[in-house]
Amino acid sequence: MEPGGRRERRWRQLQEPRQEAAEYYRDHRVPQRMEEALNALFPLRPADLYGELANYFSKFSKAPVICKVVGRKVIDGVGQPTLEVEIYCTVKNYEKRICSTVMSFHSQISENALPETSEADEKERNDSVNTAVEWVNDSLNTMLRDLKPTDQCKVDEMLGDYFTKQAEFKKEIEKQEEAAAEVTLALTSCTPSATALPGGKKAAKPGEKVSAAERMIPPAEPIESVLCGSLAIGATSLAIAKAGATISRIPLYLHIALMKHDQDLPKEMTLPLPMVTVLNCEKIPPAKLKLMKEVMLIPPVQLSLKQGIERVLDIQKEMTRLLESPGKVQSSPRLADSKKGKAHNTGKKAPPRALKRISHLGCLITACDNLEQPLLLMQAACNNLGLELGTDMYLAINCAAHELMDYVKGKYEILTGMFKSPDEMVDMYVELINKFPFIMALIDPLRKEDRQQWNNICCALGSKCYLIAEDAATCISKLKTDQNINIPTCSGVVLKYVNQTKVSDLTELTGLLDGQRHITILGSPDGESSDDSLVDLVKQILNLLLLMKNHSQKNNCLMYFLPQRRIRCLHSSLSSQRAAR
Repeated sequence: MEPGGRRERRWRQLQEPRQEAAEYYRDHRVPQRMEEALNALFPLRPADLYGELANYFSKFSKAPVICKVVGRKVIDGVGQPTLEVEIYCTVKNYEKRICSTVMSFHSQISENALPETSEADEKERNDSVNTAVEWVNDSLNTMLRDLKPTDQCKVDEMLGDYFTKQAEFKKEIEKQEEAAAEVTLALTSCTPSATALPGGKKAAKPGEKVSAAERMIPPAEPIESVLCGSLAIGATSLAIAKAGATISRIPLYLHIALMKHDQDLPKEMTLPLPMVTVLNCEKIPPAKLKLMKEVMLIPPVQLSLKQGIERVLDIQKEMTRLLESPGKVQSSPRLADSKKGKAHNTGKKAPPRALKRISHLGCLITACDNLEQPLLLMQAACNNLGLELGTDMYLAINCAAHELMDYVKGKYEILTGMFKSPDEMVDMYVELINKFPFIMALIDPLRKEDRQQWNNICCALGSKCYLIAEDAATCISKLKTDQNINIPTCSGVVLKYVNQTKVSDLTELTGLLDGQRHITILGSPDGESSDDSLVDLVKQILNLLLLMKNHSQKNNCLMYFLPQRRIRCLHSSLSSQRAAR
């Protein structure tokens, strides 16, 4: 009996795994699917049979899930520290690196800031990047594990909740510090010093007379505080979007289009038009002109992308040649015969200084003495190439007026020693557009606090050019929670993809702004990044006109829209409507 019993036990030991295996494979429908695969592939007789079998069965594999999120401190294109986020997923039981994204730190200080301000900004940058790396490698890595990278809305919701908790925690710490400071202050008898006005100007001492202009202008609104480390939220959201597109094997812009259009692919897509900064008017003496921070070119809509970029490059080369030979700036007979050249080509005004300088971001830099010089330079370059501004090319100007306010005088310093009140600024812009009707857009022509003048300038110029609020719309990110937020009257606003902004935020906010009949503009951080993901955001979140700020000479093929400083976009109607007029 014992030998027979042993044989029976051995037989059962052998049969049980076989039965379990058969049940396991039946539960997963392996025999049925294997039969279907063999039947489907036999008529095809593929050269790589096992490759086709692998492709067939890959349809039934589990969806990839996030297994690791890695953050690291890297150096951007201009040598500044920034954040890189890498996404790793479990794909078919193996850990695989899917993608990474680099998001530059966004600085809010002006170019002419004091040295101590720049040093403080550099310290803030380093602290923020270090904190962001810590957030990504610790909290966000744990929080996002096992989530599908294609579930962007759920990921962004969790990122938003995490940011809210961190912001509340920071407020609690600040309250405690303020309470401790009040106790310390009560124990001392120190007299508080005079409060400094924005722009580095000291407040008036008690009994000192204050000018009427200073009393009239609205004070500068406080700069919106940025939570240290918030860069991690925006970078991680964008990295997840890239991972979702990679997993789905579609371009990022299509992945975002499916998000925006509720998983239905739009019937047609609009290719953005480039808008390129080609001239930077420096504000350092002996330069006198302060108003025009940047001058940009916008190709007409009838040109293809390649043709538009080539035309911009041709104009920049001609501008470089004219700057090397300043006497030729106004020598073109076409310029003398042009509609607006007659009024300004008197030969009495000094041409721009003969400087051939390129910024670290690839933009021409020159010093100008009056408002017309950079425009005449552009006009001369176009005329020498047989192009007409207003038909073959358009201009936009970044005025950056918030950097020009003298709070003691209560006026804007547009030229060295020349000051204008907000009302006088409106009159100046009206005169400028009337003289140079090929200017399609003015960016930040006034401070955001001068709301009455925004209304006035929109009434005066709204039908002639687009008035864009960039600094004047810095609080636009709050629109998602507060739709009654007070935005200056303007043609369009800038949504900057910075700090805690998430991909899903942009899709929601653009819908809200479209309902308010605002042109939606996308702005990237001020720093240079090697990541081109923002171009996909431009193409499918906004379907707009792309503004390439400071195209770098190191990128030979600009048609790929590598973002070199800030990428913005305007709705394509900006140029089509103007062309119709």
